[in-house]
Amino acid sequence: MQTGFEGLIGQGHVVELLNQAIAHNRIAPGYLFAGPNGIGKRLAAECFITQLLHSSNDGAEDEVEKLTQLRHRIQERNHPDLLWVEPTYMHQGKRLSIAEAEEKKLKRRAPPILRLEQIREIAEFLSRPPLEASRAVVVLDQADTMAEAAANALLKTLEEPGQATLILIAPKEDSLLPTLISRCQTIAFRRLNSEAIAHILHHNGHGEILNHPNILKLAQGSPGEAIASWHQLQALQEKAPTLLRALEHPPTSLRQALTLAQAIAKELDAERQLWLIGYLQHCYWRDGYGPDIGPDNGQSTNQPHHPPPMYLDILETARRQLLRYVQPRLVWEVSLMKMVS
Repeated sequence: MQTGFEGLIGQGHVVELLNQAIAHNRIAPGYLFAGPNGIGKRLAAECFITQLLHSSNDGAEDEVEKLTQLRHRIQERNHPDLLWVEPTYMHQGKRLSIAEAEEKKLKRRAPPILRLEQIREIAEFLSRPPLEASRAVVVLDQADTMAEAAANALLKTLEEPGQATLILIAPKEDSLLPTLISRCQTIAFRRLNSEAIAHILHHNGHGEILNHPNILKLAQGSPGEAIASWHQLQALQEKAPTLLRALEHPPTSLRQALTLAQAIAKELDAERQLWLIGYLQHCYWRDGYGPDIGPDNGQSTNQPHHPPPMYLDILETARRQLLRYVQPRLVWEVSLMKMVS
């Protein structure tokens, strides 16, 4: 039985599949790690890569130390046979990672994407033999952000990866082109139960989130999403508390809708706007379908206290438009004006 997946909580079926592949030396040329964000896909990839790049040439007493050192190099993305590719922004003609954009405090008007140039760099990386391990590994994080041209360019590499394994990480299987999916072995990750979420949040120093059921409901079984949403909510409460309170209920006039749209486009970058859509969908669903209190007996009727709202569909359309780089202020103006009754 292979080791190295001990930190992966609630994904026993994934551990079993990957351990079996390693034990029988049946490593696929391509894998698709599919499942919601924040449930362990990147951690599983790091654990799997540790096993793939590990060579057991010394005595057993050295194995634990070797694996620990190798795992640290992989976490630092500091191994010559590993290429970890992440979505990037373009700024003044240069590609910037998400971390670099945050460090420079850039206002990001469009979500990051995996670019055609990055796919070409993968082919260049794989054109040389591995330097330390028996194979090279390439990870495409957030593979669903590839444009069609980039995805098509990746097909040839997936067909003939040589001495390499490619791991694509995406939130769901159908977010990629069918031609890519057919060339990968899909490993499906599941949402976690409340016990697993509590364990992970406590372990990572975020136990206070357990006292905020709205954040947990918004996360829908993803501890990573719970942590991310908690940070986003705290940042918005600090940066734009008035705006956040105003948006927790749909606008009641066209003037208010236009004012809110202008404020959102001005004060929030693309990432926060996309998070805000999910947060508002949760708020509107909660308000539209939450338990109602009867006027006489004070008992819950469990009936909607508003008509079924169209707001969720409106916001979902807004999300798609933002992801297609439609001008944000226009997206929010149209969306919020549609909500005015």
